[in-house]
Amino acid sequence: MAETSASKLSKRIHTDGSTHYKGATAPAGVVEGDLWYDTSVGALKSYNGSAFIKISADIPTLSSISGDITTGNSSNLTLAGTNFLASNLVVNFKQSSDAIDVDVTVTPTNDSAATVTVPSSVYNNVTVGNAVTIKVTNSDAATSNTVDKTAIQGPYSVDFLVIAGGGGGGRNAGSVAPGSGGGAGGYRASYNNETSGGGGSSESSLTFSPSTVYTITVGGGGAGTGRNNGSNSSISGSDISTITSDGGGYGGGDDGSIYTGNSGGSGGGAYKTAAGSGTANQGFDGAPGTNPAGAGDGGGGAGAQGVAGVGVVGGAGGAGVASTITGSSVTRGGGGGGAGDVGAIGVGGSGGGGDGGGGAEPPTLQPTNGSTNTGGGGGGCLRGAAGGLNGGNGGSGVVILRMTDANYSGTTTGSPTVTTGVDGTDTVLVFTGNGSYTA
Repeated sequence: MAETSASKLSKRIHTDGSTHYKGATAPAGVVEGDLWYDTSVGALKSYNGSAFIKISADIPTLSSISGDITTGNSSNLTLAGTNFLASNLVVNFKQSSDAIDVDVTVTPTNDSAATVTVPSSVYNNVTVGNAVTIKVTNSDAATSNTVDKTAIQGPYSVDFLVIAGGGGGGRNAGSVAPGSGGGAGGYRASYNNETSGGGGSSESSLTFSPSTVYTITVGGGGAGTGRNNGSNSSISGSDISTITSDGGGYGGGDDGSIYTGNSGGSGGGAYKTAAGSGTANQGFDGAPGTNPAGAGDGGGGAGAQGVAGVGVVGGAGGAGVASTITGSSVTRGGGGGGAGDVGAIGVGGSGGGGDGGGGAEPPTLQPTNGSTNTGGGGGGCLRGAAGGLNGGNGGSGVVILRMTDANYSGTTTGSPTVTTGVDGTDTVLVFTGNGSYTA
């Protein structure tokens, strides 16, 4: 008769009387030294006279991982599984192509759950779209299966330059004094500790979140037909405070009645009396009306106040501010120059300000417009001929974004100029008209 498993088991008795058992529940009637293979946990246990004690390693399993590995940002992952034990759970992160192989030791929440913070050596080096392989080793030195977690784009820093449209130059409908220059558009900057307009400090960079749409508005310049400020430029999104630069103030003039320079990002030049004020941390004031019967005054620039006209010589527009956000130094945000009364014209401020008109009556030099996409103020008009003469138009604004090449999503509207590899690492988007960027 063939021997059964039961009869074989009954013979597995050691010389000291200890016995081997196998099953999902602990055997009864045991003595010290008995061995039991616990099928419910897959571990061999020994009876020490009062309880069965495991003598083989608990093999951990890793069933799921919640949370995300986001590039450039710290995050927490929650691990679920079995046999994590009570302490010293080693979590291994591995991604071969990104040269990542990192261990982090944590204390499990319980035998089936643990939380681990993704280390900087992982989130600062992993490539978006690459799978990071994760496994755990418990305090029994037993290692689990692996679970892959694909790295996703995390929130990232974006620098900006936002310049509004420049104000229109002062019009003249036949009064004695020539028109004054328009103020530059408001100037706000965050890149590389460069100053904002009006002597303001560099602002903090923005944090963009993946899949969020950020709307770009580029302000147009004010017309030189009288009393026309430039339009605002801005960056807006659901998770940021809107960055708005104010349109430049128009230059003082006469459109049938005398009007003074208006306030704006930078203020318009005075017309015989008051000048427009600049917005704090965006631009300077226009030149005050210290030359009541002579040439026009200069509009304020992002970098300096406009200059008052002297006698028949028009006042220069205030200077703009230089920025290297595009990779080379460019000056923008110059104020418009005041018109010369027969004498020399007021030159537009560096950074795109328009020149004032000048020459004998009728004028031989027409006022010029502020330069496109600089936010420069328009030049003021000379004394009007029959029907009047217009000042120069303000220049349109611009919005520029800068981020690392690795973070650039490639998703835009409005056809900005996109340049990658700037200074070897960065992508620069130059919006000369309205559009959007999806992070």
